[in-house]
Amino acid sequence: MSKTRSRSDVVRDDDELRLPRPPGVFRRFWARHPLLADILIALLCLVLSVVPARATPAHLPDALGVTLSVAVQASVLAACGALLLRRRHPLVPLIAAFTAELMFLLLGAPGGTPMITVAAYSLAVYGSTRAAWAGLGTGLGVLVALSGILTASGALSFQSAANSVLGNLVVGLIGTLIGVNVGGRARYLAALIDRSRQLLVERDHQAQLAAAAERARIAREMHDIVSHSLTVIVALSEGAVATSDPDKARSAARTTAETARSALGEMRAMLGVLRDDSAPLPLAPMSPPSPRETVAAAQRAGFPVTLMTTGEADLAPAVEHAVSRIVQEGVTNAMRHAPTASSVAVQLRREADHLSIEIVNDGVRPTAGVSGFGLRGLAERVAHVRGRIEYGPLDGARWRLSAVVPLIAGTEEDA
Repeated sequence: MSKTRSRSDVVRDDDELRLPRPPGVFRRFWARHPLLADILIALLCLVLSVVPARATPAHLPDALGVTLSVAVQASVLAACGALLLRRRHPLVPLIAAFTAELMFLLLGAPGGTPMITVAAYSLAVYGSTRAAWAGLGTGLGVLVALSGILTASGALSFQSAANSVLGNLVVGLIGTLIGVNVGGRARYLAALIDRSRQLLVERDHQAQLAAAAERARIAREMHDIVSHSLTVIVALSEGAVATSDPDKARSAARTTAETARSALGEMRAMLGVLRDDSAPLPLAPMSPPSPRETVAAAQRAGFPVTLMTTGEADLAPAVEHAVSRIVQEGVTNAMRHAPTASSVAVQLRREADHLSIEIVNDGVRPTAGVSGFGLRGLAERVAHVRGRIEYGPLDGARWRLSAVVPLIAGTEEDA
């Protein structure tokens, strides 16, 4: 049988929810001392029930009457003791109380003691509403059946039988109705607190997911800014050192400074957004250089990069951002892993409902197949706009990166 915890127990266990204290000094005292409350209730029921239990039936011989009276007192004592189990095993006190009432009926004493009220109340609060009504109905049914048998046999008058049944009906209804009301409110409050606890857990989980997603996005942005710019700077610096032409060395140094200054500006912009407490979340991604700017920067660094575009397309901001980063990462990988490449071809083709990006370069090194943070970030970007990406060696001597992104701005958040 399911057990319902009292409201005070639930509140004490959920202090992290910052619930208000239960009202009433006495209520809080009894909630903190449940055993003391049960002992006092059991003693009160014993005092109110032991007096009628001492009556001796006049229609029975003295010895049998005394024996029956002692048996009734023992049943009353057992029923009152069973009230101490009303919170953990609420059905036991109700069975013991109705057993005592049946003994009262045999004794011919008036029934309807407070034991039934307390037992019925306890079953409704700590058990369930259905169990309370079923227990009360079953107990009254057995009591009515025994009353009918005793009345038909002449061992009990109809008036005594009717008084016993009506008395137990009244006290049982009082206890059950009050218990159903109190138990229903306690179960409703427990459900609300449990739901609040679930919402707290879900809120923390969503916050952790959002923080992880934001860290991954910042990592992608930082990688794209630093990786591309440093690759161009390294290439320009090596070219400036290798050439003996002062004009070419001066031009390479100037381009290096411009590239470093541009990267520094992007880094400052990103750090400024991260430090701005008033910035809305999630943080807006940094605007990357266009494919033409990326190719131009690589060409200034001395790499044979070409760009071919087919068709015109108005791209959504998220798709345009992904396309720019794909081209930037593909060209950067070619510059880093294929410094001796004789051709780095970038192609952008507009189809009916999507845009195809393809970057092919030669001069592949044996380690070119190792996937790093950049390719992982590209896969996440393409998945974000519901596209697809493929990359790997081509014909053994070339490397190919191919991606397809839809022209319509559909992202994972829209799913």
